[in-house]
Amino acid sequence: MDGLKHLSDEALVLRLQRAAFSYLTDYADMETGLVADTSRAGSPCSIAVVGFALSAYPVAIENGWLSRSEAARLTLKVLKFLLESEQSEAPDATGYKGFYYHFLDMKTGRRVWQCELSLIDSALLIAGILVAAGYFNGGGVESEIRDRADALYRRVDWHWAQNGTSGLSQGWKPECGFLHYGWEGYNEATILYILGLGSPTFPLSASCYETWSLTYQWENLLDRNVLYSGPLFTHLFSHAWIDFRGIRDAFMQEKNSDYFENTRSAIAIHRAYGERNPYEFDGYSRDFWGVTAGEGPPAAAHRGMGRDRRFFGYMSRGIPYGPDDGTISPWAMLATLPFTPEAALSGTRHLLEHYPQVISHDRFSSGFNPTLRSGSKAWLSEGWYGLDQGLLAISIENHRSGLIWDIMRTCPYIRDGLAHAGFTGGWL
Repeated sequence: MDGLKHLSDEALVLRLQRAAFSYLTDYADMETGLVADTSRAGSPCSIAVVGFALSAYPVAIENGWLSRSEAARLTLKVLKFLLESEQSEAPDATGYKGFYYHFLDMKTGRRVWQCELSLIDSALLIAGILVAAGYFNGGGVESEIRDRADALYRRVDWHWAQNGTSGLSQGWKPECGFLHYGWEGYNEATILYILGLGSPTFPLSASCYETWSLTYQWENLLDRNVLYSGPLFTHLFSHAWIDFRGIRDAFMQEKNSDYFENTRSAIAIHRAYGERNPYEFDGYSRDFWGVTAGEGPPAAAHRGMGRDRRFFGYMSRGIPYGPDDGTISPWAMLATLPFTPEAALSGTRHLLEHYPQVISHDRFSSGFNPTLRSGSKAWLSEGWYGLDQGLLAISIENHRSGLIWDIMRTCPYIRDGLAHAGFTGGWL
């Protein structure tokens, strides 16, 4: 840990980025190419983590961590598996209608835990597939990557997921059909809508995006105007693939802003909330923030420092309206590098100085809560989560070189999706 603290900013970021990337190969199955949700023994695959892995292989090539041929081999392996795995209404299939179940068995690719056919996690997977198609532009194996990636995207029936409405469901199960909740309020689903609108085969209806945007909440929070979404990750995920600087849809044209600037505002609010610390949690400060979705202390009541505390386990936390139980995600500050590099580095160095336990093998844990202690030890989640590591690997690269943004700017499906959602200006 002392070695990290004394590195230059550039060297520190690169070392943490490489460690984050290595999760995606260390916890991948040798036969299927699927990547585990967490580092814990027996963890299933998360299809969203596979999407981050596919996006991160080009990052590894450009940084010299993988050869181009090895990365192409890994990419083709998982694309083949996805294209050839069972798509049906069977309860143990891998997917249906081109979408995939949220969690899959690492060896067989079969659905586990009776989980949902997840639209957002499928979208994150498809985003990674399109990165692969855009990056690998050679012949031979790389030509096969492009063909399979295109086939995977074209078979997704986004229109089916509307279930005959102008909205969009969050998922489907063979046991009960579509889930009884859709997308309301601004969140991480922008990438889902853009991919669905850009489809040349089964696109979302034109009104779908507008229907969603009518549920947005524009608010003044802690002296800043912002399109509200409480958890920090919702302001980061879609930006991992799409450069929103200078491009605007109708909503942002009216507000004279864009989604990139909105994320900058959200980060400022998170920092101000940490500084104000209205619930008097241990540690919170202008350099200790990052309230988002992730693992926290097991759901229980606790009394400490004269106050009743309640903890929520795995939860999507948010500010300023909560839920908040004093848990931050240590990786989250560094993931904001493309938006607010000074704040990201200041917070990350504060963690390394004051709470070195949040990182092991150069990888950040999912959750940390210094308010809940056992003796002298603050609560810390076990192991690592693939979503955290994958987002870090590609967000850092967008800060350093803009690689993923550059690849996706040339993707015709992304450009079409943005146009159909009403985005204009900037690089469009």
